[in-house]
Amino acid sequence: MHSTLHRRKTSRLFVSPNTAFAGMWINAFIVCVLCLAWVKKKTLNSNEKILLLLGCSRFCCLCFSWIYYFLSKIYPYYLLIHPILQLTQGAYSFFFSSNLWVSACLCGFYCIKIANFRNSFFICLKVKIDRIVPWLLLGSVIFSLIIGILVYITIDEAICKNLNFTCQGRIFKSSIRIDEHFYPINFLTGFLHTASFMAVIFAAVFLLFSLWTHKRKMQKNSMKDLSMDAHIRAMKSILSFLVMYSINFMSFILTLIYSTSHENNIQFLVYLFQHAYPGVHSLILIFSNPKLEKALLNILSGVMCKVCMK
Repeated sequence: MHSTLHRRKTSRLFVSPNTAFAGMWINAFIVCVLCLAWVKKKTLNSNEKILLLLGCSRFCCLCFSWIYYFLSKIYPYYLLIHPILQLTQGAYSFFFSSNLWVSACLCGFYCIKIANFRNSFFICLKVKIDRIVPWLLLGSVIFSLIIGILVYITIDEAICKNLNFTCQGRIFKSSIRIDEHFYPINFLTGFLHTASFMAVIFAAVFLLFSLWTHKRKMQKNSMKDLSMDAHIRAMKSILSFLVMYSINFMSFILTLIYSTSHENNIQFLVYLFQHAYPGVHSLILIFSNPKLEKALLNILSGVMCKVCMK
């Protein structure tokens, strides 16, 4: 029965190792470039702080997925040793939740920085956003930490009670009580991630409306704005982010729905997209950031030169 709990509650960690490994390299690149810039300049702007924390959370999340996949194939029974399962699930839940919340912070930051509204509250936010960002990131980490701790405690209690039930021979009742343990935590995580998703929706809609209005004014007045290209790139980036975040959120909801059911093809596709999302979206962020894009192109050009020399 212990293996039943192991199969049900950790199925989201099964992912193609190639998908996770590629995402790890992409996010490791972001972290390395920003850390080098931090060492050189001794400081980071708000956008770089968000990207650094986002890259770290995604790298750790995919790293846990890859390590879990590797161990499940080589040493499957090692994951059943107490408290390996609890720690793995708790840490993964922490980094996964941090990924979603910091992504929401990034979208909100872009909205406040780029959008142009004459509302006094919005102007106040635009002025103070650089001082608010560290607190937003701290709040994201705290919320994620709470989720990780609750997942650890829930799985630990479920395993302990499960062992008591199976020792008495009541396997059917044990499986029912295991599922009941995860309803509250699934509800809480669903609620918190829904809140982050709504924040992304509102930020993206406000930003797209502002950029669309600005674009129409420039075209109507036949004016050439040097920032027009930047606005168009921002609109494309936000639209792609909104679409990907929406699909990722739906995938997360499906994982909660299927968390107490057996594996099927839909679950596999959901988990595959969930683990492909951090790498693909981070790649989009690289090409929308001049510093990261330049660093990537320099690395690729250097690799190509070495290949051609050989």
